[in-house]
Amino acid sequence: MTAIVAPVVAFIVVVLVLIVVGKTVRIVPQARARNVERFGRYRKTLQPGMNFIIPMVDRVKPAIDLREQVVSFKGQPVITEDNLVVLIDTVLFFQVTDPRAADYEIVDYIQAIEQITATMLRSVIGSMDLEETLTSRDKINNMLRGVLDEASGKWGIRVTRVEIKAIDPPKSVVDAMEKQMRAEREKRAAILTAEGVRQSRILTAEGEKQSSILRAEGERQSQILQAEGHAQAIGTVFQAVHRNNADAKVLAYQYLQTLPQLAQAEGNTFWVIPSEVTTALKTLSGAFGGDSAGQPAEPAGPGPVTAPAPAALPDGASGVLASAGAGQPDPAANGDPAAAADPAPAADPPGDRDLTMAEQALAEQSARTHEELAHVEEEVAAVQRQAGQFGPQQPV
Repeated sequence: MTAIVAPVVAFIVVVLVLIVVGKTVRIVPQARARNVERFGRYRKTLQPGMNFIIPMVDRVKPAIDLREQVVSFKGQPVITEDNLVVLIDTVLFFQVTDPRAADYEIVDYIQAIEQITATMLRSVIGSMDLEETLTSRDKINNMLRGVLDEASGKWGIRVTRVEIKAIDPPKSVVDAMEKQMRAEREKRAAILTAEGVRQSRILTAEGEKQSSILRAEGERQSQILQAEGHAQAIGTVFQAVHRNNADAKVLAYQYLQTLPQLAQAEGNTFWVIPSEVTTALKTLSGAFGGDSAGQPAEPAGPGPVTAPAPAALPDGASGVLASAGAGQPDPAANGDPAAAADPAPAADPPGDRDLTMAEQALAEQSARTHEELAHVEEEVAAVQRQAGQFGPQQPV
């Protein structure tokens, strides 16, 4: 019997020792803290590591986390200065710095921080309108963190950061804000479009201006060159006329050649005949036929001359001039029919033959000139007949 009791007692003693050791030694993890009460009164705070207490005398309370903690609070209804109810979600970052105060100064520090946050939000947001509330998150965060840190300091809690997670205005306000934002964007788009159109028109106008300037410069240069060309042409003609010693007869003929161009324009019903046309006709008639009395014109100098033209040309008729050598009379003009029938001997020397061909060519040219003169006289008569309807008729 004694042999059985001794091992049992020894076992019981060992178990009691183990229990006592287990109750005496407490291991606290890192970043944790546990408060110890002796006979219901705070005794000490167990630090991380191995700690010893008196079993059955000391009571160890639950561990308190010393790390930074994050708490998210649901939307709190807050009224702004312009009487709009908004829901604000907040996120709180805090850390327990004094386990004893956090355990004995406040019952539930999480709930206490939530209530203080809601109260401070109402106080801060109540002094701002909606626009300022939406654009002043940093200001609100700093104000909340200062107030919460001051209020929770006696609880052994340090508030490190407060963030406004969301601000939810009413549905009607959200719709109005969307319309305002859409209108603002459309306004900016219209302004940008107008600026683009304005810039495009400015650039187009600048391009057209440069194009017009260049075109005007080109036309100016072209007109200058054309004027210089005309001036050179006129100078050349003027020099040629003076170099060839042209008399008034040639100029009168050139003057009469331009008269038919007066009636070439379409739709002309009235022509003004200058008074110098009669003088030109007399000069030209005297050049080819003689003066107004019917006398033959004397040759201007040596060389071949044309036969005198009739003094007066009937309407529709043209005189034909026969050429003759220098100083040789015209047999037909002297009224010799036989000489007119036999104009030249059968055989002429080579020099006389060439002279005769030149005289024939000159006679043909003279005949064409008289035909043109007759045509001009007809046109002048027709113009005078038409001009007689509007004023006195000037004789040719």
